Amino acid sequence: MSVTRHFVLAAGGTGGHMIPAHALASELMRRGHRVALVTDDRGAKIPGLFQGVQTHVLPAGRVSGGPIGWMRAGRSIMAGRDMARRLYDAFEPSAVVGFGGYPALPSMLAAFKDKIPTAIHEQNAVLGRVNRLLARKVDAIATAYPHVERLAPRHEIKTHLVGNPVRDEVRSLRDQPFPPLTEDGVFRVLVTGGSQGASVLSQVVPEGLGLLPLNFRRRIQVTQQCRPEDIEDVRAKYAALGIPADLATYLPDMPDRLAWSHLVIARAGASTIAELTVAGRPAILIPLPSATDDHQTANARELHEAGGARAINQRNFTAVELAKQMQKLALEPGSLQNAAKRAWACGRPDAAEALADLVESLGRTPIMDPLPVKPAEVSPSAGGREAFA
Repeated sequence: MSVTRHFVLAAGGTGGHMIPAHALASELMRRGHRVALVTDDRGAKIPGLFQGVQTHVLPAGRVSGGPIGWMRAGRSIMAGRDMARRLYDAFEPSAVVGFGGYPALPSMLAAFKDKIPTAIHEQNAVLGRVNRLLARKVDAIATAYPHVERLAPRHEIKTHLVGNPVRDEVRSLRDQPFPPLTEDGVFRVLVTGGSQGASVLSQVVPEGLGLLPLNFRRRIQVTQQCRPEDIEDVRAKYAALGIPADLATYLPDMPDRLAWSHLVIARAGASTIAELTVAGRPAILIPLPSATDDHQTANARELHEAGGARAINQRNFTAVELAKQMQKLALEPGSLQNAAKRAWACGRPDAAEALADLVESLGRTPIMDPLPVKPAEVSPSAGGREAFA
């Protein structure tokens, strides 16, 4: 008879937190376990993630705004903690795993209170603020990079390098060859700035491509994610340059786009780096300068030093610089393919399995499925999601 354990995953509502949590959920469910997600309104609305997983939305105040803001946040966090404890009473998790972001904080505090085994996963090369608050009390810390800044040396004994889990659709690209590229063939460029696009890419990339030699520019085909307010202006720029461009505010088929791309121009978010290295795609990275603790610059460092990407500080990210870097990668013999191999070598495709192994090792006494759920504690909300009563 198979034994099923229950796990709660707590993640802030951005793709950087939600995608690795989704990958872990998929792996745990493949192993026969049940999973529940705790997030915020944004996370619950991200399409294509956590299908069939019971999802709970709870309040989590952001700790900012001075003393008054801190007091409000504290009340919200404590309310969320109490709601999470009601979920745990019904769901009886073997362990709770946090992926960072303020929405994860109440769930982890509830686990501490109920003495449930815990782990956190840090996707970035700098330990995030919420994970820094939790690091001392959790049972295990999983990281995506060999060196993580702001991680105290005293926590090294419980730190495990697992990588950053990616979606199955991206993992399937691992064994596919780099897209064929002949001297006069179509050169496909993917431009993405995270879940909301990036205006600086909309401003610089079309102009930079316009500076390329005419015979190279005529070969280019672009897919670009843009902010809604930028998309029509970008469309007009590409049309004036005669460059075929497929533009969208959201790319639900990102793995497919990544599969046929020869070069990616992107921010240096954790999930972006993980997908580039698992798939083996060369990139030009422009770290987000306002990222907390400048973590995107740290994220890009390993891939840049390995030769799998060029990294350009945003203040130096001009059309001229972009055109120069593109020509070095695309027109020098063997340069693009070599960068692709070096990016591939940085990949950690088994991150989901490694993280699942770690989480299973923490789980308390296995329980048999199904377990009774107390309907008075948890009530269904619209769309099949669940909210706390």
